[in-house]
Amino acid sequence: MVLVMLACALTLLAHVFARIFAKYLPNVPMVVTAMMAVLLMLFVLSWDYHHYYQVAKPVFDHLLGYVTVLLAIPLASMNFKGLPIKRLLMLAMLATLVGALLPMGLAWAWALSHDTVLSFATRAVTTPVGLSVASIIGAPLTMANLIIIVSGVVGAVFGRILLKNVQDDRAKGLAMGMMAHAFGTVEAWQISPVAGRYAAFGLAVNGLLTAVWLPFFMMLW
Repeated sequence: MVLVMLACALTLLAHVFARIFAKYLPNVPMVVTAMMAVLLMLFVLSWDYHHYYQVAKPVFDHLLGYVTVLLAIPLASMNFKGLPIKRLLMLAMLATLVGALLPMGLAWAWALSHDTVLSFATRAVTTPVGLSVASIIGAPLTMANLIIIVSGVVGAVFGRILLKNVQDDRAKGLAMGMMAHAFGTVEAWQISPVAGRYAAFGLAVNGLLTAVWLPFFMMLW
């Protein structure tokens, strides 16, 4: 129990440090800073990462589902008046198709294993949804989890760079949420509350659509 509390405190401290650090260097993704802070504190404490992971994982796996549900709060405060809802839904459908089929196609073209191709199908959705979809389509959960995390980190790192010339925070947030799911949503909140809400919208809609169509597609594949 003491180790669980220590792991949670260490992770929370890394998050607080990352938020403070982001005020001075906003171009550095907060997720990356938090990861580096965790590794630094583990090194100082001489605490093996694998042991820390085993202690912290059950707690944060349990909380992850609640956090995903809590994204409904910023969604409820969104103002959809005047927005082209049909075009947004078409864009979301296109994003979910490209987000799953493109990495699967590249994995297949590079002659990767069947399990790896299946794991890449979950690349564009947040972890709780991605792991649920992975279990349905028979993808290895560990590999799917790794691909989701790595793609989220990469998207968070390069997303703000690629979108720096985009002036509309709604477009930035929507792209970040669909491209880098939870990691992108965290970064979008650093841009503005508007970007954060639209990132949460993109994350939620992308996850919902992927969870609906992907299992049926894999049954026919």
